[in-house]
Amino acid sequence: MELRGCGTALVTPFKQDGSIDEPALRSLINWQIESGIDFIVACGTTAETPTLTHDEWLRVIDVNIEVAAGRVPIVAGATSNSTKEAVEKAKEVAARPGVTAILTASPYYNKPTQEGQYRHFRAIAEAIDKPIILYNVPGRTAANIEPATLARLAEVPNIAGVKEASGNLSQIADVCNIVPESFLVFSGDDAVTLPVMALGGVGVISVASNEIPREMAEMTRAVLNNDWSKARNIHRKYLPLMQANFIESNPMPVKAVLAMMGKIEEVYRLPMLPMRRDTRSKLQKIASDAGLLPKTAVPAQATDFYIYESWVGGPHKSQLHRSSCGQCNHGKGRPPGHDPNQSRWHGPYTSVTEAREASQQLAGVLIRSECKCVG
Repeated sequence: MELRGCGTALVTPFKQDGSIDEPALRSLINWQIESGIDFIVACGTTAETPTLTHDEWLRVIDVNIEVAAGRVPIVAGATSNSTKEAVEKAKEVAARPGVTAILTASPYYNKPTQEGQYRHFRAIAEAIDKPIILYNVPGRTAANIEPATLARLAEVPNIAGVKEASGNLSQIADVCNIVPESFLVFSGDDAVTLPVMALGGVGVISVASNEIPREMAEMTRAVLNNDWSKARNIHRKYLPLMQANFIESNPMPVKAVLAMMGKIEEVYRLPMLPMRRDTRSKLQKIASDAGLLPKTAVPAQATDFYIYESWVGGPHKSQLHRSSCGQCNHGKGRPPGHDPNQSRWHGPYTSVTEAREASQQLAGVLIRSECKCVG
């Protein structure tokens, strides 16, 4: 199986009524392929797959197959914490001619032993005739696939590789040293793609490539061509964006940026929610600095307001400020006497009225005065 480079863990666009936005999905797939992405992962975690019905899950995979039309490989996500169900799901998508491989994560919530995980994945592999990429993401599943277990699984026919998102570079180094050279190790975290590939990894299954497919593909391709200087330059430029995609739970930030770019509507299914105002503002700036948005797309911070509470040397005092205030700028300038142990910021609030109303909910933090910047 020739999977190398960057594969996009594609989001699932939704319409305002919560249904799948198929035209937007088709447009995303075409854009990804035209941008040079190496393969697409349909219905991974980033696709909000746990919220899709069985029919929707199959439909998203089928749309990926149809639009890709053989131009790039399609890896289909098929995960369950029930081994029997995981086997049935894998068999169902493996039967589709356009599916190149299956991505399947550790059973979540059950917290199986290493032997339990081994038997789970072996059962899936023995039931289908297509390659399997295991997905190790203990932060979501509470079950880590240890290197010794991966070495055993690498001996099972059809188990071709792993997406490693343990966040433990030492463990990933052990994995690269212990598995056969033919066993594919993909980074599951954009920000550590370069070190993982330096250890022997062959690429990344990426969240950031939803936003920057060409750049992520070029970065991994540069490493595979031993052009580390080019790869490092791309990594340095886009590292803040890679990290920002996890400023809140994935896929909330990446869908927010895609909406800012006009690629999709920003609609989620519960339990995912729109991002908080403060983190959204940070994300907009990072996306703008990365060249994904026109500079004018980032709203002026002057529309935000903060309450500064202080109890230095006496009773509590509070003052209302604009975020653009030269005196404080939400803590950057820090008013005289600022002490993080004796003061606190509240906000941001989008209007003076909202700030005043919020102060009513904060015990002892009623606004006592307003900075001149508010007037």
